[in-house]
Order: sequence, then C-alpha cells, then structure tokens
Amino acid sequence: MGDVTAEELNEGLARACARVGLSVPEGLTRLTGGATMESWRFSSGGDGFVLRRAPSLAFMEGRPFGHATEAAIIESARKAGVTAPEVLTVLEPDDGIGSGFIMRALPGTPNPREILAMEGADTILREAARDLARIHLLKREDLPRDVPVMDYRAAIADLRAQFEEAGGDRPIIALGLKWMEDNCPDPCAPVLNHGDYRMGNVLAADGHLTGVLDWELAHFGDPHEDLAFGCMAVWRFARYDRPALGLGSLEDYFAAYEAESGRTVDRERFRYWLIHRTVWWAMGCLKCAKVWRDGSDRMLERVVISRRTSEQELDLLMLLEKDAPEEERALPAEPLIEPDENHGEATNGEIAAAVSEWLETLKPLMQGHNRFQLAVARNALGMITREDDIAPRVTEPDLAQAILDGAETLASPGLLREMKEAALEKVSADVPKYAALAVARKKWTGEE
Repeated sequence: MGDVTAEELNEGLARACARVGLSVPEGLTRLTGGATMESWRFSSGGDGFVLRRAPSLAFMEGRPFGHATEAAIIESARKAGVTAPEVLTVLEPDDGIGSGFIMRALPGTPNPREILAMEGADTILREAARDLARIHLLKREDLPRDVPVMDYRAAIADLRAQFEEAGGDRPIIALGLKWMEDNCPDPCAPVLNHGDYRMGNVLAADGHLTGVLDWELAHFGDPHEDLAFGCMAVWRFARYDRPALGLGSLEDYFAAYEAESGRTVDRERFRYWLIHRTVWWAMGCLKCAKVWRDGSDRMLERVVISRRTSEQELDLLMLLEKDAPEEERALPAEPLIEPDENHGEATNGEIAAAVSEWLETLKPLMQGHNRFQLAVARNALGMITREDDIAPRVTEPDLAQAILDGAETLASPGLLREMKEAALEKVSADVPKYAALAVARKKWTGEE
C-alpha cells in the first residue's frame, strides 16, 4: 500500500469523494497488475470508481508531469471522442493519501489474454486504431502546457546514460543503442502520443474496445512511436502470430489508422520506433530493480519485472539481426545443454522450487492483489530454480563498450551467434513461457 495504512487510505479517499459530492466509498479493493501506479476499485452510491495513485510521493520525483496534468490529458481525450474514463477529481495534499486522481470505472476487462481470446479481434483492432488516431489529432492548445515534446536525440542520450548507470554491461542493449544513434530519423511534426498504448492499458468487452487507460507517459512526438509500442512482441502476449497489438496484421492496423487519421504510415519510421521502444522498455525493466533497491517502491513485482530485461534483449536481437551479413545470420546457435542430475544436498534452485511448491498451497487462502503477488513470488522463485539449472548470469561490460564505440558490430565474426545463445539462455531461465522464445529457438537453433 506504499506510504499509507489501510485506514488512512479509506479516510483520505472519503475526503476526496466528498469534495465532488460522492458518498462514503465502500469495498475498496486493490486491483492486480500495474507496473508503476496503484489502482484501487471502490463503489459510491451504487456506481463504480477507480483511485489511481503513486505508491509514494518519492516515486513521483523526476517525472515530467504530475497527476493533475495526466487527469487533464485524459479529460481532453475523452471530450475528443477517445474511449477514456471520466476523471472526477485530483487528490489534494489535505487528502493525506499522496498523489493521484479518481475516475469513473469503465466496463470491460484489462486482462490481455481475455481480450486477445475474444471474438471480433479485428473489430477491437480497428477501434484501437481509431482511438489512437483521435489522440494524435488533439491540438496543443487543448492540453496542459507542461506536456513535454520529445527530442529524439536527447531521448537516445538519456537511454544511454541509463544504460551506463545500470552497469553498461549488456551487449545486446548496447547494439540497440548504437543502431538508434546511427539510424535516428529526422523529426516530424509532433503529435500527442499516449506513450503506453498497448494491451494491458486498454479495456474491452464483448469484442469492443471500452477504455484507454494509463496516460502518465503522454508526450508530443512521432506518431509512429505510439503505433509501434503496442506492436512489440512483449505486448502481444501469447499471440506472437498477430503483430498488431496481438489482435491482427500490421496491414489491417495501418489501414484503419490511415483511414481515421489521414496520415500515411512510414514503415521505416515504424521499425525505428519498434527498436527504440524495445530498448526503452529494456531500460525500464532494469530501472525496476533500482527503485526497489533505493526504497521508493519495495513491491515484489519490481524485482521480477527487472528480470524481464532478457525478453527485450531477445526481441531486440530478432529485430536487428536482419542488418547482419548473410554469413553471420546463417551461423546456427547451439541448443541449450540439458542440466546434469543433481546429487547430494539440495541446490539453491531446489530450495527455491520447494518454497514455490509450498506457496502454491496458500493460493486458496489468497484473494485480489495478494493472490496476484503470490503468483509473482512463485515466478521469482522459478527464475532462481531455472537459472540454477541453466547457467550463472554473465555480464560483459568490455564487449558492450566496444559495440557502443563501433569497434564490434553485427559484421564481427561470430558475434551474432554468441548473442543469440546468450539471449536464449537468459530468457529460458527468466521467462520460459515467453511466446517469442519458441520462435527464436526454432529460427536460431532449429529446435522445435
């Protein structure tokens, strides 16, 4: 619950509700998920509402804008026809529960797997393209003045600084940064970007889009950035075969967007932003470990998300390998070596597996966010178990620096194969069910 008790949260929420004429909130329940902010559902006067808040005030430090600006962006989008929620009030200091706002709950589920399994995925895809086009048509004068404008080169430099702060020791991320520096497109007329438009941040019900959530990363920039982000492999979840949001084809997505926006999608700019945002999310995953270590958010999910960096390394290499010489792409990666059978006392991995099995027995006793956290804890223990079986984690700062300096490239003999094997090994330990892993393993090693 961050920096407030359950009693303080209920009391502060009641004060905020009273300010806009709502009755005393009832049934306050923490919603599952949320990579950055907390979401709490409650009812008032028979209607449903959601409190969105930061886990701590310290968590808001250094962010480009606060919740008041985010709320204003959402309201502007809603008035422009985007399926965004109605914001009722922004938390004030006297509420005593930190930074956030209250919005009216929308129908539908945010669960990506449920949405991607719905009938009518093509309809949801068209509606997503429609909403994105409407976001991109919002005018500067209709939005708060502190919404930032992205400087592409400055954004790359910031990612490189984050990379160096995090150790600068991951060759695949270094390869992505170097590629971005060499291929950064010229600026185009900036439009409002949602900044996090993907499965997990939209609601759907009965084969229709019902809401667009989580606007904290909004900024002005290239519309291709928004188009590309939701098409990253990680946000397609189990539907790797549907490259547009996990819902359908890029051709259908682009056609729907072009019809609504009047713009033509540039495929090369789209690829650039697909790579840029993959590096961006890799650094976002690494940052989760940092905020856990410094105490600004000690939620268990932070340390687990940090290990999803390996997913982005795998995806990044699959995006970049087409630029390697044919002879390097043709070198097959070695299949993973099956672990030896253990003897003697229990290994660290076996201890982690035993704890995970015990935690599973507690599942019937858990509800809501605690049940979600139990699943996260078991995922964390699974990472320890698999890594103990597969191989120790290795970082390579010298190789990463050589790539950034241009001394090593995808044309360097054997480098691509080496990075493929490292990426397969890491994802196999961290997230063995990641949909892109099976695709990469078949492509790079020939294994089914």
